[in-house]
Amino acid sequence: MSVKHPIIAITGSSGAGTSTVMQSFQHIFRREGLKAQIVEGDSFHRYDRLSMRAEMKAQEAAGDRHFSHFGPEANLLEALQDLFIAYGQNGGGQVRKYLHDADEAEPFGQEPGTFTPWQDIPEGSDLMFYEGLHGAYADAQIDIAKQVDLCVGVVPTINLEWIQKLHRDQKMRGYSQEAVTDTILRRMPDYVSHLCPQFSRTHVNFQRVPIVDTSNPFIARDIPTADESMVVIRFANPKGIDFQYLLNILHGSMLTRPNTLVVPGGKMGLAMQMIFTPMVLRLMDHKRRA
Repeated sequence: MSVKHPIIAITGSSGAGTSTVMQSFQHIFRREGLKAQIVEGDSFHRYDRLSMRAEMKAQEAAGDRHFSHFGPEANLLEALQDLFIAYGQNGGGQVRKYLHDADEAEPFGQEPGTFTPWQDIPEGSDLMFYEGLHGAYADAQIDIAKQVDLCVGVVPTINLEWIQKLHRDQKMRGYSQEAVTDTILRRMPDYVSHLCPQFSRTHVNFQRVPIVDTSNPFIARDIPTADESMVVIRFANPKGIDFQYLLNILHGSMLTRPNTLVVPGGKMGLAMQMIFTPMVLRLMDHKRRA
């Protein structure tokens, strides 16, 4: 953690709603005139797309059928920790980009699924903003969560997460249901061992819960919409949170525990801005005082 160079981290699996969080924070940064150094979690994968496929085959041949991006072995987590430490000390460090598709790759003259070269972080950023799988990761040797000033977990209920992955991978990426199901099963041990524990180290968690039947995600025809969901917001430390203000401004919301606010799914983006704006401004105030 660093007063002069604060770090905000969003951690959650793909399809969890991290894009909504990213947009909410971008609105805050733009409105408050803040320059954020963006760090994509995918850029700290250990392997590019082709190498990852080859490594998965090699691991499977060796008897490991659960090798995945969710686990530490497939990521450069020590390098991510070093980046957070370096940024916290002097606002520096090195970053790169993972080029997901042809549109992202074209400006760099590279193939999709590859990494750009490592580059030094430009001077002058107000804070660092990380979004990925391991923003609150910790084990016996690495403690990334310790370096983060504001850590946010974003996770849907497990059946909803599976529905979103099945729809996205089948309709947008052309995978068969069998292939997507195999990926879900392969990732499950790492999900349980390395993703779930992170949500106990976050400062705030957002969990989208569908209020329609998702009993069998493998036959669901549609992804539950925001209006067919509620969002459970849990604060690790509710001290200083103006719950009455949030209840008044977020119509249809309610407190279910002293540290838990539930809001309609369509209010998720607004709730994030109402909750995180004062938190970001507090970090910036401490930065200026330092």
